[in-house]
Amino acid sequence: MENESSRARSGIRLENVAKSYLEGGGERVVFRNLTSGFAPGEVSAVVGRSGTGKSTLLNILSGIDLPDAGIVDIHGSVLTGMSDYERTVFRRRNVGFVFQSFNLIPTLTVEENLLLPLELLSTPMSDARERAAGFLERVGLGNRAGSFPDRLSGGEQQRVAIARALVHEPVLILADEPTGNLDRETGLDVLNWLITLTRESHRTLLIVTHSEEVMARADHVLTLEDGQLHSVCNVVR
Repeated sequence: MENESSRARSGIRLENVAKSYLEGGGERVVFRNLTSGFAPGEVSAVVGRSGTGKSTLLNILSGIDLPDAGIVDIHGSVLTGMSDYERTVFRRRNVGFVFQSFNLIPTLTVEENLLLPLELLSTPMSDARERAAGFLERVGLGNRAGSFPDRLSGGEQQRVAIARALVHEPVLILADEPTGNLDRETGLDVLNWLITLTRESHRTLLIVTHSEEVMARADHVLTLEDGQLHSVCNVVR
C-alpha cells in the first residue's frame, strides 16, 4: 500500500499550509502547517465539525482561495505560485465541483449545462456535444438532454451535476455533501455513480461529508480537527 508521502508525490499535495482569518477582533486559525496528499484514482472522505475549515480546504485545493503560507501542488502545477487569472484558468481545466444544492443553471437544458464547461475551454461544438451525450448516457439520463433542471427529480439533477463535473475530464473532483439533499436510497444511487465514474477515469475525488455511507465507500477517511487532517481509517480493497 502507498504511504502518505508517495501519495502526495503522485497526485495532490498540500505542504505546510497555513490559513487564518480575522474574526471578532481576533485571529481564527483554520490550518496550521497542514500537510497531506491524495493519489489519482483515490476517493477520500473528509469529516469534521461545522467551522473546522472543510469548505476552506475545498477552496484552497481548487485555487479559489490562497493559503497564508505553504504549497498547494496539483499534479505538478503549484497553485500557490499562480496569479488569480492563472488559477481561474487552471480550475476551469482541471477541477470539477459537485455541490449539495446541485447548482445547475435553471435556464439551460440538461445538455446545455454539460456543454457550458466545455465551451469555456473552447472545445469544438461537435466534440462537446458528443462528450456531453456520452456522459449523460453513463449516468442513465441520455433521454433527458433537452429537459430543463426543474423537470428532473433531485437524484436526476445530482446525476447531471456529476456528469457536468466530469465532462471536461478534470484531474480533481471536489464534492461538498453531494448526497445531503437526497433521501437515503437516492443518495446511495448518486454516490455509486460519482465513485464509479471517478474510479473509471482514474481521477482524484475528495468528498466533504457527514454521511456514513460515503465514509464506508471511501479509500481514506480523514477528520479535520485543530487545523490538521487526521487519518481515521484506510480501506484495503
